Amino acid sequence: MANVPQIKIPATYMRGGTSKGVFFRLDDLPEAAQKPGPARDALLLRVIGSPDPYQKQIDGMGGATSSTSKTVILSRSVSPEHDVDYLFGQVSIDKPFVDWSGNCGNLSAAVGPFAISNGLIDSSRIPENGIATVRIWQANIGKTIVSRVPITNGEVQETGDFELDGVTFTAAEVAVEFMDPADGEGSMFPTGKLVDTLEVPGVGTLEATMINAGIPTVFVNAAAIGYTGTELQEAINGDTRALAMFEAIRAHAAVRMGLIRDVAEAAERQHTPKVAFVAPPADYVASSGKAIKADDIDLVVRALSMGKLHHAMMGTAAVAIATAAAVPGTLVNLAAGGGERNSVHFGHPSGTLRVGAEASQANGQWSATKAVMSRSARVLMEGWVRIPGDAF
Repeated sequence: MANVPQIKIPATYMRGGTSKGVFFRLDDLPEAAQKPGPARDALLLRVIGSPDPYQKQIDGMGGATSSTSKTVILSRSVSPEHDVDYLFGQVSIDKPFVDWSGNCGNLSAAVGPFAISNGLIDSSRIPENGIATVRIWQANIGKTIVSRVPITNGEVQETGDFELDGVTFTAAEVAVEFMDPADGEGSMFPTGKLVDTLEVPGVGTLEATMINAGIPTVFVNAAAIGYTGTELQEAINGDTRALAMFEAIRAHAAVRMGLIRDVAEAAERQHTPKVAFVAPPADYVASSGKAIKADDIDLVVRALSMGKLHHAMMGTAAVAIATAAAVPGTLVNLAAGGGERNSVHFGHPSGTLRVGAEASQANGQWSATKAVMSRSARVLMEGWVRIPGDAF
């Protein structure tokens, strides 16, 4: 058979928050991949190196974790209220599909810097020195994100002294605001309750807070499933029974939240919903060896992404945590001590994170105006990715 040459596609490999992904300009993609569909999915799968039965993604740009098996497509926005349209694809590691059902909050921090550096933002909106405000349309979920990017001498400033637990080195701070983060198509609490009962065969009946804010997320109490909330990755990711339990919780919550019709569909929707467990503040040692003191945090949270315990905290899940904490009576709020609050400081496997949120109630329905967090981002490599010409 004839050998097919590789093609090369302009791309940038970026870190955003505690995630990494391959960023593309929409216009730089081959024509067949410039629209949604099988060709686009096949191209991104091959770029990342999936599906990989070895689960290593050796033959691609992926890093064999949910935090590093990610792709982003950006274009100038067609909306005058936004600067750039942002589409996120979570690439399965071992299965041949790309999940477009949600956003990546961490990579959201890299969208503004990429857009500025790649000519997607009108130059009149970029100061010579100061902060550039980038108005982002998050196309997966139909929401607005506002990113505030530091600029020095007309270019994105990437270096700085901002520390983010889960990231080894310091960088410049990028403030990210998730506007109206709740699901606009229904209640922020899709079951209609702040705390509901969730029947999970083989697990039992659990109290759960199910929320659509940032990303659909189901929260359960750590103690109810035999955990303390201070666990690190090795305590869960090597335990097949634990992972099966969490997937069962996630699948049954997805049905209750109206995201799928049957638990069997959960296998084709790995990115959402997220499942997380919470507990009151406690002392523990983070994965870096850093001692976390109970007195310094409001609660502890652990969350799973793509079937594994996350090494830190997904940005969108942090939005869900902050929003749920702002609503008195949710499991997140109760674990943090209850009462009214507009920010929460929680412990995760890599350290701590503070996130703010504003929530209010009207006519018996809760809504959120925005959630705010600080992240950092920087370019790791830029140039071209190469894939076989018959890969899509």
